[in-house]
Amino acid sequence: MGILSRMGTLIRAKMSQLLDRAEDPRVTMDYSYEKQVELLQNVKRGIVDVVTSKRRIQLQAAKLQENVSKLDVQARQAVSAGRDDLAKVALERKQAAMMQLQGLDSQISDLEKEQEKLTTAESRLSTKIEAFRARKETIKAQYSAAEAQVRIGEAVTGLSEEMADVGMSIERAEEKTEKLRARAGAIDELVAAGTLEDMIGGGDDIDRQLGQVSVSENVNKELEALKRQLKGGTDAKQLEQGKEGE
Repeated sequence: MGILSRMGTLIRAKMSQLLDRAEDPRVTMDYSYEKQVELLQNVKRGIVDVVTSKRRIQLQAAKLQENVSKLDVQARQAVSAGRDDLAKVALERKQAAMMQLQGLDSQISDLEKEQEKLTTAESRLSTKIEAFRARKETIKAQYSAAEAQVRIGEAVTGLSEEMADVGMSIERAEEKTEKLRARAGAIDELVAAGTLEDMIGGGDDIDRQLGQVSVSENVNKELEALKRQLKGGTDAKQLEQGKEGE
């Protein structure tokens, strides 16, 4: 359970670290800045589209104006030639062209207003984005500096994840070392008492006790034999000394 608990804690810590990195304000601000720049580009493209449309309508209006002038000349020429019927046709076409021209002028006016609105919006947005960019870089620099200070402080105080891992490794190493030392001491004690040799040698307790009795009997027999030898040697020496005294 202890290992599983530590693994669960480690996994939760790693997930928390990943989430914290995902919420990096520097990344968020850069993304926001990119979106604002993208919006500004869209506004600029809108201005280009409006200007393009206005230019196309202005060209159409210029052609209509030329046509109006041409029809006016044709009507004058027809009147001079006594062809009122042709003059009337020319004047009707002139009126139609002038009505179209008025419609185009109205469209041009609307596009110019739209262009002015977009240009104003583009200018304000550019100013806003530039201010945001400057503020963003300042905040990013402050955040990076604060982050560096925190890392340095954690390294110095041992609160960082890396230092915590090192500390845990040292604790585990010390714990294993103490266990090995205790085991080595226990083995030495068993060896000194002869218990370990008996365990390695095998056999049950009765066999070991019978073996000890046999050893004791052999030792006692050898001791008695030595005593007899020594006593016999002493008696022989005394007897020889007595003969020499006679």
